[in-house]
Amino acid sequence: MGVRSAFRELFRRERPQRRRSYAGARVSRLTADWVTSGTSADSEIKSSIKMLRNRARQICRDNDYAKQALRSITNNVIGHGIYHQSQVRMQRGGRMDEAVNARIHAAWKRWSHKSRCDVSGLLSFYDMERLLCRSLAESGEVFIRIIRRPFGDSGIPFALQVLESDYLIDDDVQATKDGKTVRMGIERDEYLRPIAYNFYANHPGDVYAGNVRTTRRIRVDADDVIHLFIPERPSQTRGVTWFASALQRLHMLDGYENAELVRARASSALMGFITSPEGELIGDDVVDGERVTDFQPGVFKYLDPGQSVEVPQLDAPDGQLEAFTRSMLRAAAAGIGVSFESISKNYSQSNYSSSRLSLLEERDTYKCLQRYFIENFHQIVFEKWMDMAVLSGTLNLPGYETDPDRYRASKWVPRSWEWVDPQKEVAAYKAAVRSGFKTLGQVISEQGGDIEEVLTMRQAELAMLDEKNIITDTDPSEVNGGGGVQPGLGMGAIPAFEDTEPPVSDEEEVQEDGDD
Repeated sequence: MGVRSAFRELFRRERPQRRRSYAGARVSRLTADWVTSGTSADSEIKSSIKMLRNRARQICRDNDYAKQALRSITNNVIGHGIYHQSQVRMQRGGRMDEAVNARIHAAWKRWSHKSRCDVSGLLSFYDMERLLCRSLAESGEVFIRIIRRPFGDSGIPFALQVLESDYLIDDDVQATKDGKTVRMGIERDEYLRPIAYNFYANHPGDVYAGNVRTTRRIRVDADDVIHLFIPERPSQTRGVTWFASALQRLHMLDGYENAELVRARASSALMGFITSPEGELIGDDVVDGERVTDFQPGVFKYLDPGQSVEVPQLDAPDGQLEAFTRSMLRAAAAGIGVSFESISKNYSQSNYSSSRLSLLEERDTYKCLQRYFIENFHQIVFEKWMDMAVLSGTLNLPGYETDPDRYRASKWVPRSWEWVDPQKEVAAYKAAVRSGFKTLGQVISEQGGDIEEVLTMRQAELAMLDEKNIITDTDPSEVNGGGGVQPGLGMGAIPAFEDTEPPVSDEEEVQEDGDD
């Protein structure tokens, strides 16, 4: 068989296979530049983590849109803080143990002060929440080291230290004979559970006295470290900045806008050139027989004798600048995980329907992030804090050693959001409750409240109104939906026209006149 025959035979064998393959997997001249690899998540991250992290920080530091995206994420996920509500119930009856809950709340609130919860004494627990959220989005990960000693005047030997991802030794990769591995500074067992973290004692990018960088290393047990990052692939060890897919686009957009800005400035500053046929330099910009070049708005410039210049056409910024920028920002916002309106602060093309759809989809993302923080940071810190609070004697909780989960029961209340159109959405909530699609508790919870707290306050409010003999149209037991007094309802309903004769109808009035 000749070479050509062999090639034809091979081609015949391959053609059916190609027909059966996925279109996205085919190799052609149109996909020749599509370079892929079958590397693991950690392999890809290790080669890029430092550059991605540094570029993301630069973009978030210098780019207006990136800075706003970071601010929007932090404001929406954390807002005014994620508040703790102790939910300890009595062993009999199942009602809330108000006394115990009050003691736990008071101790937690006192410890949350910056002088007690932060080893540096700079961050309150609320400040720490916002910093963690910002660092998680910007760098892709952040570490919280638990220090088991009291700070300030706290009697609880428990405090937190926030560490940037730079502290972890990225280049530390090794394997041991007992099945343990060290991947980018994290020591893990055969099931990939973290055992310990290898940190630099100080930030490797910091400069100390004498321009000497510290390289001292410390090993911290995994039980004393909280590693916040959101995995995107199984077995992923380290986190990646949320700006990764948008970095190049935002950088290029930055350069494009700067170029347009320079062009606009030059166009508005340069009026034209004046040439002189005489063989001498003239003009106010001649100093010591030499011309000083400087451009100012509204100025005509003289040229040296014999010189001529073709002035380029310096128009105003391209008319497509706004549309192009908007298109680029939509793509960047999608990659980061925020809406176009959030990153650009441009609501000119939004109406009620589009704004509501965009906000609801965006808020679903934020709700997921709030739950992530609650499960992976807040509740973990609270449980470890309570252990040390009980051991130190700050909290006296009988039976904690045998049943700690009873006292650890908590509810974390994240921020809620204002309605896009309050009238429409309140009406929708009301209809949903009345039809049975939602409960009153669900509606209150969606707004960031607690039904027990709301009803308790409502009960006290109605009792006070009744005590002062005041009727408001916000009390459905006193006033109906049309504003009329509910007969026979309510605690202090005042009968209408109590001191006067009831009004008579026109028919009765005619009868009375006829009798006369």
